Amino acid sequence: MSPDRLVYMANQIGKFFRSQRADEVVPGIANHIKKFWDPRMREAIFAYMDAGGEGIDPPVREALDHLQAEAGQKGKSSLGEQSSFQGT
Repeated sequence: MSPDRLVYMANQIGKFFRSQRADEVVPGIANHIKKFWDPRMREAIFAYMDAGGEGIDPPVREALDHLQAEAGQKGKSSLGEQSSFQGT
């Protein structure tokens, strides 16, 4: 899937969650992408973000940043610490 299509899809998810309470927007976006996007799609948009991520809306970028950090930390958590990020 092309980066343009992934950005469009991610931004559409972000537009849907804009109508939610402010504290639910970013977690909602992250949770949706985590649940419904194929891991290859997530990896592709992470790579696009690493290359600059042009066109990704700010709340979507924040959600993707969280997911990317979470993906990089899987299995590396010390003392059973869990993410405090709500909605994921």
